[in-house]
Amino acid sequence: MKKVSLLILGLVTFFSCSDNSSQEKYVPIPLQMELPTNFPDLAYNLDNNPITDAGFELGKTLFYDGKLSSNGAIPCAFCHEQAFAFTHHGHTLSHGVNGAVGLRNAQPIQNLAYQTSFMWDGASTHLDLQPIIPLTSEVEMNETLSNVINKLQADSYYQEQFGIAFDDGEVNSENMLKALSQFMLMMVSSNSKYDKYVREEDDVTLTATELDGLNTFQNKCSTCHATDLFTDQTFRNNGLPVNPQLDDKGRYNVLENPDDLYKFRVPSLRNVEVSYPYMHDGRFSTLDAVLNFYDTNAVDNGNVDPELLRPDGTYGITLSDYEKESLIAFLKTLTDTQFLEDERFAEF
Repeated sequence: MKKVSLLILGLVTFFSCSDNSSQEKYVPIPLQMELPTNFPDLAYNLDNNPITDAGFELGKTLFYDGKLSSNGAIPCAFCHEQAFAFTHHGHTLSHGVNGAVGLRNAQPIQNLAYQTSFMWDGASTHLDLQPIIPLTSEVEMNETLSNVINKLQADSYYQEQFGIAFDDGEVNSENMLKALSQFMLMMVSSNSKYDKYVREEDDVTLTATELDGLNTFQNKCSTCHATDLFTDQTFRNNGLPVNPQLDDKGRYNVLENPDDLYKFRVPSLRNVEVSYPYMHDGRFSTLDAVLNFYDTNAVDNGNVDPELLRPDGTYGITLSDYEKESLIAFLKTLTDTQFLEDERFAEF
């Protein structure tokens, strides 16, 4: 596995003589990110936000702190549970302060350093800015950045930790968002059975059924779920019947481009075995239901992706029972238990 050192590791000691005694100040230690050989290049510019132990730990503390919400009870982790690839397990739609219900299913947090946009509709194009959306949403954390910073500035622990993690030591929104990014950037999921198979590690092999599923996947699914990130990071309309209670127009809500109507981000399939329910509104609880939808239940809502057009004029992906069975077997090889159980990302 390739490793990259973000800075030269080292400790520097500073001394203050104001009280005629030496006072040692801790200098953060740069952390290494895994750069899997089967992954594409990073999208995030680490030079603008080098990851350190202090920044990572500060970001982790913030991620699990309800103080970031208006009622003090809804941390980022409320909708992003590690055992389920940091999704909101068991909830079709995310829940927020005072029982408010959101409009979409919470997406996994994994491999964000490789993404070029965020949210189901791509409303954020930089990881440092993405948390602003849930922080300020009335149905999620229902707070303002200024209120969050006021609370952190009044907390002696955060005063100390920001002082250690950042050169300017400021408790401000820029540093808070950078700390959250440092924590999330380290969430690299790259050690599934599939990864070890393609990297020829530990003599891992796939079963005949899993290999059949991989073959079907490459022939019928990999256009959208491309590369070993298992997403081409585009926005597509997959023929999902519109939920009349939500009437979520997807990417159209961001740019108001008619061509974007009902388009949503192609999700990564990594850890898909545990990140149910599926689709932007969480309507499917099983992988079987997802594959049955593509096989027989896609509808023409006027803007379906041409990749899904069949020769007979209908939309979907024709799958036999065995193709579905083998596809699911293959998709389960994308489960990265090491990532799901990594203590670095677990709540204190």
